[in-house]
Amino acid sequence: MEKEKTRFFSAVNIAYMAVLLALVIVLQVFGGYFKIGATSLSFVLVPIVLSGMLLGVMPALVLGVVFGLVVIFDALGGMDPFTLYLLNEQPVITVLLCIVKGGAAGAVSALAFKLISKKNKYVAVFVASAAAPIINTLIFVLGALCISGTISDFLNGAGIDVTQMNPFYIVLVICVGINFFVELAINLICAPALYTVNKVISKQIKVKNK
Repeated sequence: MEKEKTRFFSAVNIAYMAVLLALVIVLQVFGGYFKIGATSLSFVLVPIVLSGMLLGVMPALVLGVVFGLVVIFDALGGMDPFTLYLLNEQPVITVLLCIVKGGAAGAVSALAFKLISKKNKYVAVFVASAAAPIINTLIFVLGALCISGTISDFLNGAGIDVTQMNPFYIVLVICVGINFFVELAINLICAPALYTVNKVISKQIKVKNK
């Protein structure tokens, strides 16, 4: 066990973790500038998935939590009016939702890769890449349904009349909408590249950790 801890905290692993951490922060902060029409292109889950493949479940969990924290700080800085409104009205649930969905997306993705890669690494990359946006969105949907009244108030205040709409429709169609499919597509498109990067860097890590 001690040997495994020493290997994880090697200079090489820490360097990779630092690079991936920086990518998560940059991609989340500036992600809103990448758009197709009104839809933002979110690449932030890609380095989280990659961390799970290269470094394991715990690093992916940590990067996922960082992703959630950056979402919160973005909102507090005025970059995300929707999340800021939720923080003001439902602070505890909103903070937990941001952190849990990010952390779970990283951890589940990494765990899926770890288990499936024993059989087929290429398939494992695609499953891990899909798992991150699915888990991230699923937990958001569950959390959003718990505060659907607050979300409805925000949308009504923004000029979108949702008073007669079902909470499931509001969360799934208006809040999630096409963004989930865009995130999923980005991760799956990046999967072959992630597979190649994982193969190359994993060999380097093994050699330098010996």
